[in-house]
Amino acid sequence: MARLIDIHPDNPQPRRIAEVVATLRSGGLIAYPSDSSYALGWHMGDQKAIKEVQRIRKTDKQHNFTLVCRDLSELANYARVENWAYRLLKSHTPGPYTFILEATREVPRRLLNPKRKTIGLRVPDHPVPLAMLEALGEPMMSSSLILPGEDMPLTDPSEILHRLGKDLHTIIDSGNCGIDPTTVVDLTGDFPVVLRQGKGDVTDFA
Repeated sequence: MARLIDIHPDNPQPRRIAEVVATLRSGGLIAYPSDSSYALGWHMGDQKAIKEVQRIRKTDKQHNFTLVCRDLSELANYARVENWAYRLLKSHTPGPYTFILEATREVPRRLLNPKRKTIGLRVPDHPVPLAMLEALGEPMMSSSLILPGEDMPLTDPSEILHRLGKDLHTIIDSGNCGIDPTTVVDLTGDFPVVLRQGKGDVTDFA
């Protein structure tokens, strides 16, 4: 059964953040809050967790996972970004957006969309995941916590525990953080394409 751990949403306790990071490094699958909704998180090098997430969410191999980064400079290590796209990234990070970009060789092949060689990248605007990433020292893999047949992500830690307690190692309770998933924008072409409108405003991508 998953462990429910309380972490302050504005002032994350370093000791508890360290406990979550230790779980990630040991191969644990977590549920964590973000600036859009709760999400699943796991270590970038953990192959077993990917299969577990695919099972939980019933996604196929074409699904884009998201690499969550601390800041824009870290994001640039894992994606090829044109100048016009960089300007959009700079003005919308951190924030509730997931950007689909062409991956660099720094990204393991198993994490890529197998046909397009792309990866979703995101810089959240929430103290808890930012503190986790800082302590981890590298990006974290992530996926929206939207279960099969449902339109909205899970947002209540107690409900997450009830429904996924046997599948997760740690669930962070930082209170309700919203029910809107991120806005997903494809930046791999000559202009931005909004693939999913979520919490983030899409005016600049029209």
